[in-house]
Amino acid sequence: MSTAAQLLTADDLWRLPDDGMGHELIRGELVTMPPSGSEHGAIGMTAGGRLFVHVQANALGAVFNADTGFIIARDPDTVRAADAAFVDKKRIPSAGLPKKFFPGAPDLAVEVVSPSDLLVDFQDKVEEWLAAGTRMVGVINPRNRTVTVYRSPTAVTILTANDELDGQEVVPGFRMRVSELFA
Repeated sequence: MSTAAQLLTADDLWRLPDDGMGHELIRGELVTMPPSGSEHGAIGMTAGGRLFVHVQANALGAVFNADTGFIIARDPDTVRAADAAFVDKKRIPSAGLPKKFFPGAPDLAVEVVSPSDLLVDFQDKVEEWLAAGTRMVGVINPRNRTVTVYRSPTAVTILTANDELDGQEVVPGFRMRVSELFA
């Protein structure tokens, strides 16, 4: 008799009752995260807010908050959420945004490192985003006041407080001083 846990699907995750916690699905296994700390939330909101204003002003697509799930793999299902995310308007269905999880990876995923995050888990998440088709992942690290920008597992740029974030072709025209994230 098998004692293996039954794998969940994205639909199973969608139907979970609200328990006040954040949940992701990793290869069919439910992962629960406690609410973020205030520094984490403020930095994520600063990044997402600036991104939202730029995207809306230039009609580039949609910006999503940390509550939004993206289905980045099937069979078994993986549903991940970023602290902020962007999807290009060319990828938004003509019928509008789905009511449930977004089917696919965002073009940009922004992650904020929490004091409790383990480096190996964080690196796995970045690699999952990239493998699923995310074109740029920005990892904001409040401890050392840096942003690490991943275009691939090997195309990595570390920006310090003196540098400027650039959305390049992923979010055209978006620019922001790294220091503004930590003000």
